[in-house]
Amino acid sequence: MSESNIKPITMDHVERYGEIYAKAFSGEPWNDPWETDDAVIHVRELLESKQAHGLEYAVDGEIAGFILGTSMLFHYGRMFEINDLAVDPAFQGRGIAKELLEKCMADMKERGIAGLNLITEAEGFLPEFYERYGFSREKRVILMGREL
Repeated sequence: MSESNIKPITMDHVERYGEIYAKAFSGEPWNDPWETDDAVIHVRELLESKQAHGLEYAVDGEIAGFILGTSMLFHYGRMFEINDLAVDPAFQGRGIAKELLEKCMADMKERGIAGLNLITEAEGFLPEFYERYGFSREKRVILMGREL
């Protein structure tokens, strides 16, 4: 696998990204009951942001995974939040997520982004995966939520 398999994300492939997202996040470790139509809307809304940046990874011409996020300016600089990193389960275990993450980090560094954030499962293999690439658990902030 190589960087030549990685290209900028495009609205032309939003249906495939939604399919990948629904498959990936409906399985372990998330087990969220995503419908493909809702996942397509989710990805489309992110892509429509003026501050969106994303990459897709193709294997033999088939899109196998993608990474997508948005940036936002803060008093200390522009931060990039990785909203989605998803690989079709049929292609998992081949290093695709690693390559997408590394390329995205390099792109953000080149653009002068101050740092990256993401939200992931608190337990399981995902924190360890991101820690290998320099991410750490935040000490000053927490994620809070409320149902309506």
